Amino acid sequence: MSNNDLLLGLDFGTQSVRAALVRPDGQIVAFGKSDLATTYPKPAWAEQSPDEWWSGLAKAVHEALAAANARPEQIRGIGLDTTACTVVASRADGTVLRPALLWMDQRSAAEADQISATNDPVLKYVSGKVSPEWMLPKALWLKHNEPENYKAAERLVECTDWMMFKLTGQWTLALNHVAVKWNYAKPDGGWPVQMIEAVGLGDIFAKWPEEIVPLGRGHGALSAKSAEHLGLIAGTPVAQGGIDAYLGMLGMGATANGDVAVIVGSSTCHLAQSKAGVFGSGAAGCYPEATVEGLYTLEAGQTATGSILDWFRRHLAHSQAEEAAKRGVSVYQVLDEQAAQVPAGCEGLTARDDWQGNRSPFKNPAARGAWTGLSLAHSPAHMFRSIYEATALGTRQILEDAARFGLEVNRIFLGGGGAKSALWTQIHADSIGKPIHIPAESESCALGSAMAAGLAAGIYSDFDAASAGMVRIEKVVEPNAAMKPIYDEVFARYKNAYDRLNG
Repeated sequence: MSNNDLLLGLDFGTQSVRAALVRPDGQIVAFGKSDLATTYPKPAWAEQSPDEWWSGLAKAVHEALAAANARPEQIRGIGLDTTACTVVASRADGTVLRPALLWMDQRSAAEADQISATNDPVLKYVSGKVSPEWMLPKALWLKHNEPENYKAAERLVECTDWMMFKLTGQWTLALNHVAVKWNYAKPDGGWPVQMIEAVGLGDIFAKWPEEIVPLGRGHGALSAKSAEHLGLIAGTPVAQGGIDAYLGMLGMGATANGDVAVIVGSSTCHLAQSKAGVFGSGAAGCYPEATVEGLYTLEAGQTATGSILDWFRRHLAHSQAEEAAKRGVSVYQVLDEQAAQVPAGCEGLTARDDWQGNRSPFKNPAARGAWTGLSLAHSPAHMFRSIYEATALGTRQILEDAARFGLEVNRIFLGGGGAKSALWTQIHADSIGKPIHIPAESESCALGSAMAAGLAAGIYSDFDAASAGMVRIEKVVEPNAAMKPIYDEVFARYKNAYDRLNG
């Protein structure tokens, strides 16, 4: 390994594709970026152009190379993450037949219900219910509503699979995607053939590549045609890609049994590694070998967290915004300073964070947020802090619910935009009662993709080794023992508020 070596992490989000040049020690050297457009042909529909992904990728890679003044031969390996459930219908040569159905596209709700109604044993891995975002419902919708495109599609895959083909010229499937979003269960023999045939999709197997490759593995290499397009070297190793949040989990260092990654953005995603399957909880699902071989990954989430803070900022923080502008600081810095002056527990004020429904542990889309206990003594600072407390207590409830069904929680990692707030981070530690590990690198998805590239390049043997070599923990936030009785009482109020509002 040379000091000049670089790893290329490709990060496909909803709004942009980014290319990150990363040193094997985990330091990100440069980024390139290209924006992506989403179209909404009908309510609840969302589509993107795969050809725009490919052209945007070239722009991002060239921009990153230029920003770092790097040479193509310095890149030892390439890794990839993309949005999940973004379905592409194409010819075998990669020619796209229609715009991709983006992950957020909900048009196949009826098809999802049809699949769930089979009550197939494999549905235990997804807590009994299939999401309309996933592969099988979208494929069934295409067959029902666009039979010509469905019939013509020689490949019906996800963004990751199509991008891997474009990069390497070889068709494979990502174990990460099929285990999490395609109802593939390796411990039960793989594909749930009986369920798939029962809903009329028995012909779909001919549209899926046969080889299923674990995350970060495989023998992919950059093709000559793709190397010319991207300005790179043909033959550069390409690691099998996967879902952005899952690469983000690995980029935070959550690679071992009992590790939990809490990724706080507009919503919060919880991903936990477990030696044993955790079934029956209110999590979205528990997926075998979805990220690290030999482990299950439990996934849960909160529909609205950072988006609630943004709502508060837009509607109730006008004076704080004025003060922030005068001081030349972020409005959230002012809000944090004011909320820090409010005692833990907000002097009886309690918030519920179900403003867009409850994803976990109740799976209740009709749930709504609320404040209870308001008095004339409460200020906007109390309200803002109560949102911090509610979102942290939501994570506590998710983890306690999963623990009742066997989840072991050893280490908690906090990432995403929420980790930038020292107050919010401390409230998480105090509410949950466990130390919170904060990674130094906030761009965890790009770093996770670069870690996969490190495996492909042979620099690291597995994700545990890549984590040890590339992930740095900036600090560990310890819980304040004096806060335990306070937050135990607030947690009781928090749970009671849900019961009273949804009873």
